[in-house]
Amino acid sequence: MKETDLIVIGAGPGGYRAAEYAAKQGLKVVVFEGDNVGGTCLNVGCIPTKTYVHSATFDEARERMSSVVPQLRAGVEAILSHPNITLIREKASFENHGDCSCCAEHAAHRGTAPVVRAGEEVYTADNIIIATGSETKWLPIAGCDDPRVVDSTGILNLETLPKRLCIIGAGVIGMEFASVFHRFGSEVMVIEYLKECLPALDSDIAKRLRKLLEKRGITFKMKTAVENIADIDADLILMATGRKPRTEGLNLAAAGITQAPNGAILVDDNYHCVCSDGIVASGTVYAIGDVNGRQMLAHAAEMQAVRAVNQILGKTDGIRFDIMPAAIFTEPEAACVGPTEDQLKEQGIDYICKKSFWRANGKALAMGETEGMLKLFASPEGLILGCHAYGAHAADIVQEVSVLMCKQTTLHELADMVHIHPTLSEILKNAAD
Repeated sequence: MKETDLIVIGAGPGGYRAAEYAAKQGLKVVVFEGDNVGGTCLNVGCIPTKTYVHSATFDEARERMSSVVPQLRAGVEAILSHPNITLIREKASFENHGDCSCCAEHAAHRGTAPVVRAGEEVYTADNIIIATGSETKWLPIAGCDDPRVVDSTGILNLETLPKRLCIIGAGVIGMEFASVFHRFGSEVMVIEYLKECLPALDSDIAKRLRKLLEKRGITFKMKTAVENIADIDADLILMATGRKPRTEGLNLAAAGITQAPNGAILVDDNYHCVCSDGIVASGTVYAIGDVNGRQMLAHAAEMQAVRAVNQILGKTDGIRFDIMPAAIFTEPEAACVGPTEDQLKEQGIDYICKKSFWRANGKALAMGETEGMLKLFASPEGLILGCHAYGAHAADIVQEVSVLMCKQTTLHELADMVHIHPTLSEILKNAAD
């Protein structure tokens, strides 16, 4: 049996960040990855999708993706070449219950470190981080085995542009691909069961963005359920109905690790694996990133990695996981941080809503990017609670709000902060004014 300080299962954004940080702190780390390093985000997710977003044609997008992805993957491999990191290119799984002090049925295993197998070798460590990410969540729709049906990975591997594209799901994945392929020249139709797209986005912002895309030629069928793929008249059908934690083959039960009904590994706020009653199942095993289902974002996984390693090192940090910005790279893009207006109302929270528009901004006019709206929420006393927006570079503006929220900034303080003229950031300042 081989021993090390830390085992990391998965080399996506959470996994390689955990390994890098731990190694720089002097820990010996073994990383297991049975696929390409970089995870979903780099290989078949946000990075290749963004090469499509920033390309004028389908052929250009494919060429850029084939250049950008290997370059970034090489960068991750360089990170994992640190002297304190051993990268093993195999899948790993658990072999015993581990130190599960809260479950009576695992009492015989208390005090024993979890064991991980990869190939013919077995490994153990003082601490283990599970960072296996997520995979496509397929809906049980009749005809899903139709060769026209693909997931986000499949559509990125296309060699020819579909004339007619149908997208099932108007979440982030669906809306980004709808925007991109319409620009490439495909006829695009989006089918969504809910009454509005992008449920994490403020409904007012989401509706305005959808209406804009409709004006440009994308067809939306809202409050519509797909019962049979055969009923869809399209050359290609994208299943964009979300993602689920990737845990198959990990043999989690052998380590006494508990999963929620949706497959996510249960964790506490420090990302220790916990039992269904919230008691830490094993102080030595952590689950970060998409696999715990809390905040399925690459940047969330990276910061969860930092928190988990800090726990291992006995360090404290001030990471605010309750303030988690997110972006949707449609055209124009959208972004958000904090609650929506509907959520504030549902929770009975008193608030002020300030609005600002791209069409009133000099830089936006000069750029020819006049479509956009920002909603800034604050408490009656002026404490900034959140921001939702769509428009050119909305993500950059919302990122500024995220920083301000972390520092508990008020509208009055924001109004006193100088912003460069002419810039899009003045849209935010104008809302505060």
